[in-house]
Amino acid sequence: CLWFDSVIVLITLFLSFTLSLSVGNTLQSPVFTKQPGSIVFPVDSMEKNREVVFSCEAQGDPPPFYRWKLNGSLLNSKPGSHHSLSGGNLRINHLNKEDAGTYQCLASNSFGTIVSREASLTFAYLENFRSHKRSSVSVREGQGVVLLCGPPPHSGALTFSWIFNEYPSFVKQDSRRFVSQETGNLYIAKVEPSDVGNYTCVVTNTVTKTRVQGPPTPLILRNDGVMGEYEPKIEVQFPEIVQVAKGSTVRLECFALGNPVPSISWHRVDGVPFARKVDVRKTSGVMEIPYFQQEDAGTYECVAENSKGRNSVQGKLSFFASPQLIEKPQDVQKAIDDSLVWECKATGKPKPSYRWMKNGENLEPTERVQVINGALSITRLGLSDIGMYQCVAGNKYGEVYSNAELRVIAVAPDFFQNQLKSHTLVKEGGDVLIECKPKMSPRGTISWRKGNDALRASSRIVILESGSLRISNTTKADAGTYTCAAHNQFGEASSSGNLIVKEPTIITTAPNTLDVTVGESIILPCQVSYDPSLELKFTWFFNEQLIHFGSHGGYFEKQHSAGDMMIRNIQLRHAGKYTCAVQTKVDSSSIATDLIVRGPPGPPTSIHVEEITDTTATLSWRPGPDNHSPITAYTIQARTPFSLGWQAVSTVPKVVGGSHLTATVIELNPWVEYEFRVLASNAVGTGEPSKPSKKARTKETVPKVTPANVSGGGGSRSELVITWEPVPEELQNAAGFGYVVAFRPFGATGWMQAAVPSPEASKYVFKNETILPFSPFQVKVGVYNNKGEGPFGPVVTIYSAEEEPGRAPSRLRAKSLSAFDVEVYWKALPWSTSKKRVLGYELRYWEKNEKEDKASLLRTVGNRTMAIIQGLKGCTTYYITVRAYNTAGTGPPSPAVNVTTKKPPPSQPPSKVMWNTSNSKIILNWEQVKPLENESEVMGYKVSHIFFIMETNTTSVELSLPTDEEYIIQIRPFGEGGEGSSSRQITIPKISGRSSSAN
Repeated sequence: CLWFDSVIVLITLFLSFTLSLSVGNTLQSPVFTKQPGSIVFPVDSMEKNREVVFSCEAQGDPPPFYRWKLNGSLLNSKPGSHHSLSGGNLRINHLNKEDAGTYQCLASNSFGTIVSREASLTFAYLENFRSHKRSSVSVREGQGVVLLCGPPPHSGALTFSWIFNEYPSFVKQDSRRFVSQETGNLYIAKVEPSDVGNYTCVVTNTVTKTRVQGPPTPLILRNDGVMGEYEPKIEVQFPEIVQVAKGSTVRLECFALGNPVPSISWHRVDGVPFARKVDVRKTSGVMEIPYFQQEDAGTYECVAENSKGRNSVQGKLSFFASPQLIEKPQDVQKAIDDSLVWECKATGKPKPSYRWMKNGENLEPTERVQVINGALSITRLGLSDIGMYQCVAGNKYGEVYSNAELRVIAVAPDFFQNQLKSHTLVKEGGDVLIECKPKMSPRGTISWRKGNDALRASSRIVILESGSLRISNTTKADAGTYTCAAHNQFGEASSSGNLIVKEPTIITTAPNTLDVTVGESIILPCQVSYDPSLELKFTWFFNEQLIHFGSHGGYFEKQHSAGDMMIRNIQLRHAGKYTCAVQTKVDSSSIATDLIVRGPPGPPTSIHVEEITDTTATLSWRPGPDNHSPITAYTIQARTPFSLGWQAVSTVPKVVGGSHLTATVIELNPWVEYEFRVLASNAVGTGEPSKPSKKARTKETVPKVTPANVSGGGGSRSELVITWEPVPEELQNAAGFGYVVAFRPFGATGWMQAAVPSPEASKYVFKNETILPFSPFQVKVGVYNNKGEGPFGPVVTIYSAEEEPGRAPSRLRAKSLSAFDVEVYWKALPWSTSKKRVLGYELRYWEKNEKEDKASLLRTVGNRTMAIIQGLKGCTTYYITVRAYNTAGTGPPSPAVNVTTKKPPPSQPPSKVMWNTSNSKIILNWEQVKPLENESEVMGYKVSHIFFIMETNTTSVELSLPTDEEYIIQIRPFGEGGEGSSSRQITIPKISGRSSSAN
């Protein structure tokens, strides 16, 4: 017995060692990468090819080996069997019908076995019809008929069609004829004489692609009369309950016999309208719903109707879904004697049931092994529990598999991956935790020692349940070397580390509250005492948010001395709590400073217009925050649609003190829409304005402001023209604003009046044939609005329209000054203030080849008798007339004179300009300009500088200029046609030691 126990222990130790070595290497349990799928094999292909292959492939290390099951029993795949393996694939040779069934692949390696999903092998075939002759079907005209197909024995899906008389004449389906793909029968709702003939059912197997024909069925008409009309009789119906898989396409058939031919319609009994995907073929009696979902489930009704009645059938479409896993077990590694819980959940309709497999075999419940709602639990794990587990969730529509590996380890204590920290730092008076986390299975005992002495627990020193050591209120005497020792039935191990006790970090700056004013700068101190062997790290927080120095608009600046911080140009938003946090490897500490920032008051709130008259408005408001300085005064501003922004206004009281929360604004304009806002001031300054009040309009009143700049005159004969500047809208005081124009001949006693109802009007014209030209009138303009009439403005004298001059100027002469200018002279008309006065003269000029109505105009002002016309063309003849004008218009023209302008000046600029300097003299030379044939002769040259112009009739000039300045000079020719083109600018520098040229 002792020998047997020793063997058991040795085997256990070997397994523990082997599994512990495998942890962390590349070994892998089997995982399927390819699983078999179901096969439907055509029987009629067995003569040519009697072989099928089920695929199966898995990954794993060591590489998996494979086995197969048929209907739950292991297959014999030895040599000579017609089942053989190629890798994981199952090859079946010499197929026969006994090979039909359910197949599963098993993949195994040293970690365990997993089972694939099930795959079926079925055989598809279609036999021939029996060759016996079918009896004739005799019906009356108008009667409905059903011709039976009766398909022969088969396996696999079928499709049906009918031949009428001879191939290839097939029956076409319409509202009267229907071929059911469920029964294969042919339905004729109402027989007509053209339907007489032979009908043959054609059956096609969709898998084998084979087709067979039944014996023909003759359809003949009876001669005992025509069938009368009758109500629909539904012959093609669908089941009362139809199970439909999620995502599949469901096809319902419905057809009725009847006379007249019935119409077919479909709807849901619950009234829900059909989705767009539903295909309803009314003529063929078929409804299809593709991609079936839960919301498509329900009761559907087919209705057949004709003029004789109505019939209907109903059927329920029931939704089902095969299982889909939503929570899968994952590979786990557990210590011996530990517990395991694996969750496995799946969706499906009906609700799936669960079973578990271990290494390809169903797992039966025991005292340690339980399966509850799909969850697998195993207690007191042992090495025998190692292996591959599979959760199988299934309902009657399918199963899904999920794999997971369980590893159970049994190892001696090992600190290789979790050594104690070589150095653990703690501050004096602080708490420290020294973790001890050896790897061992099963869990054993843990003990501690300091130096060579066993460590005993006390109120300060506690060995936690996890094995870690906690020391509270640490002292200098606690420093030293600590060793954690672990022991279980397979061995023992230990690990050591040093505990170092440091001086605590203490902030010596006391908490404080600081009071500053906007715009000031301040230093927030943070001084500490600490263990000099440790490195300090300072961090600042503002209202518990980390301060990133260099951002925040440059307001926050870290100081070089210890942990101090400066705030520059403090703003109101900088008020709050500032925390200095100091941290070492051992401990941390913090201190808070409250910063109060005094600044101008915040904006007042709740601005209301309590009462408003034509010129006043009473306001009320609530104070905003005083920002730590009492409010001393309020300022009220207003704006209107006519003001340039906000303007200060007069109030009662004149000075609104800080204790006032109401005031009356005075000197407002009547009938104007106002907005008001309030600004508060304190000893620091004036704050931001409040939000504007709601718009309020002052009351109406009679106008008080009269138009400015009343004047007039001019106009047409017998007119008195009166003008003025309109009164601005903000001074009109009410709606319905207009003007009253009063006028009378100078010296008369009574006034004539006229109303001008437009507030934008600026002119009134009085026309009367009795008005003499240029007669004086006294004029005044008043105002009115809906509230009444306002005052008149001052009386001004205005002259009526005058007559245009009656005579033309005489002695008109013209002389060409250049190619572009002509000088014109004339004799003036007598100058007087008579009724035909002269205000100036108008010259008209046009080219010889143009018409006078294209003439250009030039006007003079006053009693001038000469003018120069500029901008003309060279060497061109012009006609010129002159006439006098006044406010009434122009008088008659003088006789026209003509004048020809001179030839244009030379168009070529002086070239080959050369210059040199000698002492203070500059000598310029250039090449003579030769005019073109149509240009005037060169009479000389003009040498120009910004400060002078010099003329010469030669091609050189000597200038006496200082050499300590830079000069820019240009040269241009001139003649009787004017000045020609200029040379380019010639720059003469301050100092020149040699000759230069500037072409």
